Amino acid sequence: MKKIILANPRGFCAGVERAIEIVEKALELYGPPVYVKNEIVHNKFVVETLRAKGAIFVNSIEEIPVGSITIFSAHGVSQKVEDDSELKELKTIDATCPLVKKVHFEAMRNEKEGRQLILIGHAGHPEVEGTAGRVVNEVLLVSTIEDAKNVQVKDPESLAYVTQTTLSVDDTVEIIDILKARFPKITGPDTKDICYATQNRQTAVKKLAKLVDIVLVIGSRKSSNSNRLRDLAEESGVPAFLIDSEKDIDLVMLDQVETIGITAGASAPEVLVQNLIDFIASKYNAQIESLEGPIENIQFKLPQSLKA
Repeated sequence: MKKIILANPRGFCAGVERAIEIVEKALELYGPPVYVKNEIVHNKFVVETLRAKGAIFVNSIEEIPVGSITIFSAHGVSQKVEDDSELKELKTIDATCPLVKKVHFEAMRNEKEGRQLILIGHAGHPEVEGTAGRVVNEVLLVSTIEDAKNVQVKDPESLAYVTQTTLSVDDTVEIIDILKARFPKITGPDTKDICYATQNRQTAVKKLAKLVDIVLVIGSRKSSNSNRLRDLAEESGVPAFLIDSEKDIDLVMLDQVETIGITAGASAPEVLVQNLIDFIASKYNAQIESLEGPIENIQFKLPQSLKA
C-alpha cells in the first residue's frame, strides 16, 4: 500500500489570506468590477476564482478606468504606481503583505540615511519591482552567489541590503555571508526579511523529503516560494515536481514509488491539496499521514476602509 505524507505547515499564509479577503470584501462592498494591479497572489486557482466573482486583473494602471476601485497585490507596488493611481483618481486599497511593507520601510530608511542599497531577489518578480520602486536611486540587484561575489558598489563604507521575502533561506544566508565578507560595514537584517511562513514551509519540506520517495509541491510556476520548495526537496535528494493541481499528475511517476510527500506554496489553497490527496487515494488506496509542525496563528488586519 502506498503512503501519502503531508508537510506541515503548508499552503496559505496570513499575507495571502488577507489579500484574498481584501478582494472579496471589496467586491461585496463596492460590487464588480474591482481592478487588481497584477495577480493578487501567484496562484491560477485563486485568480480564476476571484475573476469569476468580478475581479479584473491588470498589468498596468493605464488599463484601469478613471475613478475605479483598485487593489494593489500582496507583492506590493512602486511609488510610481501609487502616484499614477492618484492622478487617475483611483480609489485604491492596499493588499501589500505587511511583511513586504516592512522591507519597503527598511529600504527607504537606509536610502534616507545615505546608504547605497543592494536588493537580494529575483529580477522581474513583482515584489522586487515594488521594493526597488520605493527608493529614488537605482538599487543593485543580487540574485545569485555569483552576483554577490561580483557586485560593484560606490562606497563599501555606506552600504545596506534588503531581501525579497520569499527566497530560499539557505541560499540567502550564503549570499549575505559573501556580502559581509566583501563589505564588512554593510548593514542589513540577516534573514529576518524572509517571512515566517516561507521559512516554516522550507523547514517542513526538508523534513518531508527525508521520509518520502517523491515530493509534489502544489503551486504556480510564477510563485517564488513554491519554486523554492521544489528546489529544496530536490537538493535533499528526492525527485520533486511543481504542479498546479492533480490534473498535472503523471501516474507513471507515482507507480514506481511507495511514499509520496505533498506540500503547497504559501499562495496555494488547501482545497487543491485535498483534491490531490483524493485523486491519489482513489488510484492507489493510499494511507495518509500528516507530519507535525509549528502552528501558525498570525493574522493581519484588513484596511480600515473595508472594516464593517
